[in-house]
Amino acid sequence: MRADDRLLVALDVETIEEAAGLLEGLAGVVTGCKIGSQLFTAAGPAAVELARKRDFRVFLDLKFHDIPNTVAGAVREATRLGVFMLNVHASGGIAMMRAAGESARAAAAEFKVARPLVLGVTVLTSLDRRALALEVGVPSTVEQHVVDLARLSREAGLDGVVASPQEIRALRRAMGPQWVIVTPGVRPAAGAAAGDDQARTATPAAAVAAGADYLVVGRPITQAPDPAAAARAMVEALAH
Repeated sequence: MRADDRLLVALDVETIEEAAGLLEGLAGVVTGCKIGSQLFTAAGPAAVELARKRDFRVFLDLKFHDIPNTVAGAVREATRLGVFMLNVHASGGIAMMRAAGESARAAAAEFKVARPLVLGVTVLTSLDRRALALEVGVPSTVEQHVVDLARLSREAGLDGVVASPQEIRALRRAMGPQWVIVTPGVRPAAGAAAGDDQARTATPAAAVAAGADYLVVGRPITQAPDPAAAARAMVEALAH
């Protein structure tokens, strides 16, 4: 996979106008973006349409987590929008994940669009082992819980997972080369910066070397003085 295809810039901004400005500058540097809860809540499907009209592939990062029927309906509408990838919380269980995968396949045929990749979200990058145990009630290590959720996702028929850089190697060993791994928590320098809410991070090159397929990067690019230059530097680092 080309380096500019691996990097997905997170459009975590307040307005569609801000997103349009970022996409204009990133055209020709990267080919994909991530639209999450903030922008989608502010602008709705228009945000996806904006990116698609500018020939960006869209990872719709809404982390659906509800009863199977509700999730299936949401996935159907996301597929209608033409996104290339979307996600659901793996902790929602096999029935919910299976409904998501089946809905994506049916909707792709119905609307005559490419079937999006459907991923299971494992453990948020803001959580560490202490929080996972004390706040969520999961006694195992983060790595083991991520692998367990990945296995559930595969059993449900999903294509891959979202996981932090620190679990990539374990996932690749457990799930094999075809399993899609999407990694947030990617930073130009190792470790979380001051004020950063990401607890489990890595550099772009380290994440790809460990086995990540796609990297989701937000603030290090979108809050840079020159977002296009910051993105270009990451792409160049991945290409070497």
